[in-house]
This record gives sequence, structure tokens and C-alpha cells, in this order.
Amino acid sequence: MANIAIVTDSNSGITQAMAKEMGIHVLPMPFTIDGELFYEDISLTQEQFYEKLLSDAEVSTSQPSPGDVLDLWDKLLLEYDEIVHIPMSSGLSSSCSTATALSADYDGRVQVVNNQRISVTMRQSVEDAVNMAKAGKTAKEIKEIMEEEKFESSIYIMLDTLKYLKKGGRITPAAAAIGTVLKLKPVLQIQGEKLDAFSKSRNIKQAKKVMISAMKDDFEKRFSKAYADNDMTLAIAHTQNFEAASELAKELSETFDLEVKYVDPLSLSVSCHIGPGALAVACAKRWHE
Repeated sequence: MANIAIVTDSNSGITQAMAKEMGIHVLPMPFTIDGELFYEDISLTQEQFYEKLLSDAEVSTSQPSPGDVLDLWDKLLLEYDEIVHIPMSSGLSSSCSTATALSADYDGRVQVVNNQRISVTMRQSVEDAVNMAKAGKTAKEIKEIMEEEKFESSIYIMLDTLKYLKKGGRITPAAAAIGTVLKLKPVLQIQGEKLDAFSKSRNIKQAKKVMISAMKDDFEKRFSKAYADNDMTLAIAHTQNFEAASELAKELSETFDLEVKYVDPLSLSVSCHIGPGALAVACAKRWHE
């Protein structure tokens, strides 16, 4: 096994406790809430985050500081030969470009992967990197493989409220008001680069059908070979909506005859823009030799 450290951030949904079990390292994402600095899963739990969000606290996100990134790399390189660093999608944060710039001073010992994923799809990437390292791949080889397959994933997210998109300036107040009156449940998509609108549904039941239909279309078209080869993984992410997420997981398993690998809370960096009650359906291609 190559002596490689795998580093990611908490946008992967991997907790500090999970990281210890997996033998990896997770940088906590920083949040400023009403002027006070918090770190995900260090000084800020999921429950505390939503309590503050629902109380209309001012919440803003930022990337891990360059100092924190460099401190972790320098510490790890005392023990490991190389590092594979997997940040959240470059389309959703500048943390990837910052890490890439910082890595230039490490003579190739730090490989930053821009594989355009977040949450449960990013978690799959981290597991793939661990397996590649165990299989003897170098850090550079891991980076190249992961970036070649960076668009081999999909996420569809149903929002329960438009309040937080409005608060973040991502939709106009008028559009939010109309959507609220009509009780619309928008479905968004993440296809690597960014969070985009996908469709509008009149209720939760319809939104679920839209997401499942979209995933079926992806399996039949975008990922037909990987799906036929049983190389696609299914996952659910949610924002304070575990019961509904578990029910959706059963429905997905029956529809696609695939086990749902994860039912995880959605990363807080995305959650602060969409609010509680959301459900997400995701798939990602898994790596194997």
C-alpha cells in the first residue's frame, strides 16, 4: 500500500469520528454566525446549526483558511510520503483553487483533486481514493483517475422552502412569494460545476417522482454502462429530514434494485442556502480495479 494521506473537508459529510475509522483526515468548514466563528463538527453540530438557522441568525460560509490547510499538510508529510487532497467542487467554492495554488510549493507531494463533487458523491470519492491508495496507486495517479471520472455523478435536491434561497439572493423576493403561495417544491440539480434549477413541483410526492425519474434517465443514458456493470452507487442526503429520507431510500432501492449506500445529512455549506426539510437523491460511479 502506498504511504498516502487522504484529506477532504466536512462538505463530504464525513464526520471526525468517521474519519478516524476510515484512516483519513477531514478539514472542518468554518461558519460565521452572528459574527461568531464556528467549525463544522468541531464547535458546531447539525442540531446547533439548524437551531441558529431557524432563529434567522446571519449565517455565512467560507473556505478553510490557508494556514489551517498548510498546517495539516505539513504535519501529515512528517508521516506520509504524499497527500491526496479532495475539496468540495470548484464550482461551489474557491477552496479547490486555493488548495491547488498552495500545493505548488510541495514539489508534487500534494495532489489536489478537482473532481466536482459534494456531500454523498464526495464521500464516495474519498472512499475511492482510499481504495486506490490501498491498491498501490500514487497520489498523482489517484488525482488523474478521479478527475477523468469527475462528472460520473448526479445529485437532485428537493427544497421544502424558498426562504433561504431568497435570503441568499439566489431568487427574487417576488419569485419566492409566488412559490410560497403556490406551495411549489423546486428541484435543483448538481452536475459537477454548480447548483442549478431543474424543475418545479406542486407537492412533495410529485417532487420525489421528478427526482426518481431524473435518476432513471441518468442510469439509462449518462451512466448506462456503469449501471449495467453494477458500478453505480445510490445515496440520499437530507436537511433535518431523516424519516422522509429513510422512506425515500426504500423506494429507490425497489425502483433500481440497488442498495442505497448512504443516508446522510447534507453538508452545512449547502444546507445554509436551502434550509431544513430538503431531500436529495444522488448517484456516483465507484472505482475498482
